[in-house]
Amino acid sequence: MDYASLFNYWLHALSAFFTASDGLMLFNSVGFWALFVVFLLFYTPLRQRRRGLMMLYVVAFSLFFAYKANGVLMLLLPATALCTWMLVCGMREAVGHSVRKAWLTIIVLLNLLPLVYFKYANFLGISFAAIVGKNFSPWDIALPVGISFYTFQGISYAVDVYRGRFCLHASLLEYVFYLTFFPLLLAGPITRAETLFPQMRSPFRVSKRLVWWGLWLFIVGLLKKSVCADYLAQFVNLVFYDPAAYSGFENLMAVAGYTLQIYLDFSGYSDMAIGLAAMLGFRLRDNFNAPYQSLNATEFWHRWHISLSTWFRDYLYIPLGGNRKGRVRTYVNNFVTMVVAGVWHGASWMFVIWGAMHGVALAVHKFCKQLFLDRLPTSWYIKILAWTVTMVFLMSTWVFFRAPSMDIALGVFSQIFSDFDMAYLPPFIQTRAMWCAVFVVAALFHTLRHRHTLRLSVLFIRSPWLLKLLVFAIAVQLAVEFSQSTVQPFIYAGF
Repeated sequence: MDYASLFNYWLHALSAFFTASDGLMLFNSVGFWALFVVFLLFYTPLRQRRRGLMMLYVVAFSLFFAYKANGVLMLLLPATALCTWMLVCGMREAVGHSVRKAWLTIIVLLNLLPLVYFKYANFLGISFAAIVGKNFSPWDIALPVGISFYTFQGISYAVDVYRGRFCLHASLLEYVFYLTFFPLLLAGPITRAETLFPQMRSPFRVSKRLVWWGLWLFIVGLLKKSVCADYLAQFVNLVFYDPAAYSGFENLMAVAGYTLQIYLDFSGYSDMAIGLAAMLGFRLRDNFNAPYQSLNATEFWHRWHISLSTWFRDYLYIPLGGNRKGRVRTYVNNFVTMVVAGVWHGASWMFVIWGAMHGVALAVHKFCKQLFLDRLPTSWYIKILAWTVTMVFLMSTWVFFRAPSMDIALGVFSQIFSDFDMAYLPPFIQTRAMWCAVFVVAALFHTLRHRHTLRLSVLFIRSPWLLKLLVFAIAVQLAVEFSQSTVQPFIYAGF
């Protein structure tokens, strides 16, 4: 491709990006990267010289990012930021524990009200109508992208200020920057004030090592999402649309494929988001830590979606009493927390079931741990058995998470248990050779230890810039080769 053709290609992509009516800004889209490159041209000098102007510039870009994702609904984001900041300022000045607690209650309710309306109004209406035997016509309500994530960030900020855990007095500009920061806007990770605010106020020199580390994370995330997750999704979507049309073996492969897909999709997004933030000079905490290496449900939630699991631990589980109210109360608190976590993921009884299953699993693990698990030897065969039981459980729960209805979920299990035959394996491999290859590569990825991934990142950081450029170009080319006709949205962007 000559330079004129390349220029026209990028110009066309950028033009399509600006004129798209729906325009969901995905990190793995050409449009976003075309705009991000332009953004960096102005960001870099502002970052080095003018902190206030830099923050104002990022806020403006973040609001434009929100507009491309939400349209006029983006106005809810700055309105939420302004109201929360003003109320938190009022809470800081309040005298007396009961008065400050009343302020906090108002802040939490005002943050939750838009979330409940946009995300759960139809679900609550349908459920209530079913109980009383009436008809209900769902309202036409568009869900603002990322509302679950920035709502939780706003609540965590207010609660941390109330508890005295976060004592910095944030200006309005700093708080709007915190709540609208575009790498975190679509699907987190949910970032605490104690992580982001100190970095806003620190000396604004960005190390090359941090920038290259961010680029490495973005490359890894791009490969996870656009190469592996999206390709696995093609077969998975077919089976979960009509499980009865496929054999039990194919249904099992779809369940295993979705187990990998959802991890690759969301951890890929997290890698991209953390990588983009690093390229801008902000170091965020990891959101995943090899969750499918877990040996029980408790360990899984220490490794999976860490920013969300710790949020529910600190702002729901512990306030409910945590493990301080006795054994039975601990089990109940675990169950309630996970049911709420399930509801947070979506307005559907399928998510309630998914959360309830994890709540029961956490309670059962804690009970068995005290009963006999702590006395078992830590031998390799015990670990293999524990890992196998955990993975079978996780794969089963993902069926309810993915299936649009109970009929589809039960249909998947019915096909697996009634029509399973390993004789389907050879023709399956022959028919879907590339899908199987991607599946195997994605599965082998989970055998890597943290030290292995760290070593790879260090090798990339220390490599010549030409080699870095080559690796990035290969990743982009693979993403293009494996991409479908349209860029696939991130799964968690819908939550």
